[in-house]
Amino acid sequence: MKTPENANEKFVEFIAKKKFYAENHSPNISDEKLRPILTEKINEVATDFKQIAESEKPTDEKYQEAIRIGLLKFPEMELRYDSEDRERILLYFQEIMDIVGLQSSNGKLNDFYYGFDPNTVNKKN
Repeated sequence: MKTPENANEKFVEFIAKKKFYAENHSPNISDEKLRPILTEKINEVATDFKQIAESEKPTDEKYQEAIRIGLLKFPEMELRYDSEDRERILLYFQEIMDIVGLQSSNGKLNDFYYGFDPNTVNKKN
């Protein structure tokens, strides 16, 4: 994969912006105590992506592994966030993926949100 020229600038902007506040159609975070925790975790994911992007050979496999590891940073039972918080987390993951032009998480984001990838479920007639 070729890293977009402005990726570093976009990572810096992403990491610096305030997260988990009400914006557009997204509500505020369900519990104010979660905001700094979730912000730190999503910024760690962005930093991991930034390191891959700056590496000599960024690959889809490296980004996929960063997604897998990044999602493990958000244990729902431990942090007790709701579905809207989970959706916001995924929107931030997608924003990070967009910075490097990664088209797919190979079902990892769906699996995180739904507990399975609906794209792989066989539909019965």
